[in-house]
Amino acid sequence: MIPGSRCLSSTKAFARLGCIKPFHQDRGLMDHVERFRALMHFQPVDRLPFIEWASWWDKTIERWHAEGLPRELTDRYDIVRYFGLDVYYQVRHSPRAATLPQPAYHGAGLIKDKEDYCAMLPHLYPPSTQALENLARWGEEQSRGEAVIWLTLEGFFWYPRTLFGIEQHLYSFYDQPDLLKRMNEDLTEYYVRLLEEVKRICPPVFMTFAEDMSYNNGPMLSESLYNTFIAPYYDVLVPLLHDMGTLVIVDSDGDISKMIPWLTHCGIDGVLPLERQAGVDGNALRTIHSHWCMVGHYDKMVMNKGAKAIGAEFERLLPLARSGGFLPGVDHQTPPGVSLAEYREYLAQLWVFCTSAAPKGESLNA
Repeated sequence: MIPGSRCLSSTKAFARLGCIKPFHQDRGLMDHVERFRALMHFQPVDRLPFIEWASWWDKTIERWHAEGLPRELTDRYDIVRYFGLDVYYQVRHSPRAATLPQPAYHGAGLIKDKEDYCAMLPHLYPPSTQALENLARWGEEQSRGEAVIWLTLEGFFWYPRTLFGIEQHLYSFYDQPDLLKRMNEDLTEYYVRLLEEVKRICPPVFMTFAEDMSYNNGPMLSESLYNTFIAPYYDVLVPLLHDMGTLVIVDSDGDISKMIPWLTHCGIDGVLPLERQAGVDGNALRTIHSHWCMVGHYDKMVMNKGAKAIGAEFERLLPLARSGGFLPGVDHQTPPGVSLAEYREYLAQLWVFCTSAAPKGESLNA
């Protein structure tokens, strides 16, 4: 049983009635920024952040609208507030302009060679207007500790894949290494300019490089290829991000366990979402990587299996939570197989977990 679950019955009752009051009764001693930074620096916290790091599937929201979620709620952050979650604003920025042609199908490529890439340049590396406007718009809330802002950039495995296409991208490490390097060099220069503006306007508390470099059997490239085609660009950007006080996390589906030493060598701080279906074991990783930050790792496949299964998954995460440096959340987007009532049950138990499983210390009890 989750510590503190003696209080769960009343929380569950509120949740089933559609009332989010219990999630607002005691928001804690720390503000959102203080809490995240302390947690990820393995310091004691008043409670764990109560978040949904991934936006919900559109099909999930469609189902919930039919089950009682107010139909006017379509904006991600309106839904966050409706459920009483902590506000974590995600600022996404793409290096592709809206004018870039769409691939013929998912996974298809847009370029085959250097000539094609050069022809696409007018549609790449656009002004960062919208991302910077969002930073400025949400920055005041972050400065007051009322929200956390995180920046998402496409990484050096992800971005070339969107241009080459999935299959050709994997061949490009061998067939077109110079072009692959050119693309990531251009991307790095673009991001250096972007980060200069980000630092001036509002440094995010953390950021993610979208990569998806792993699948269920581990990395999709060797350490040698990583060191040649990925690491040099992290080596440029990670120090700039750390200099502005931003924690750096890699977003990769699949089993990224083998890659953690590669990432730490580049100064990366952590990873998300640690997918259970790929066999990732956060508790085992903690025994090897004592100060590795982790986000997610709650198995989304148990969310529609009843309160007992939901609670058992939180029990599995308890040692990891107690160790610090771990922010619990769904290990990817909540699927449409989860009903609104089941999601409320998950949130009710997540709140109890966040308030009872946080790493504590004397400084918080003084």
